Amino acid sequence: MVEKQRLFDSEQMVAAFGGQVGVVMGQDMYDRARKALREGRKTGRYFAPGCCHHPDYITQVPVLFEDGSYDVMRSMNIKKQSDIPEEKRLMIQDIIQKNELAD
Repeated sequence: MVEKQRLFDSEQMVAAFGGQVGVVMGQDMYDRARKALREGRKTGRYFAPGCCHHPDYITQVPVLFEDGSYDVMRSMNIKKQSDIPEEKRLMIQDIIQKNELAD
């Protein structure tokens, strides 16, 4: 079986160019977030109608942001972050728990 290549993995911390911090969502979490959270409409997101129901994690990456919104971002508009403050990590984890998004 051939494994699909991804630029971003689920639960990986990322930052948008505007400085907003977020976490990459897996497909199950993304499906639940679409029902429970608002779309953030951040700069660098995909916005074509009907796109992004099944993101590929190469060009389309679903991200849950620290403000409680989500967007499917273009991969070139986010970057991997490893030095996220613990306070922001906990804030995002709290959003996941409150909205029952965890897998």
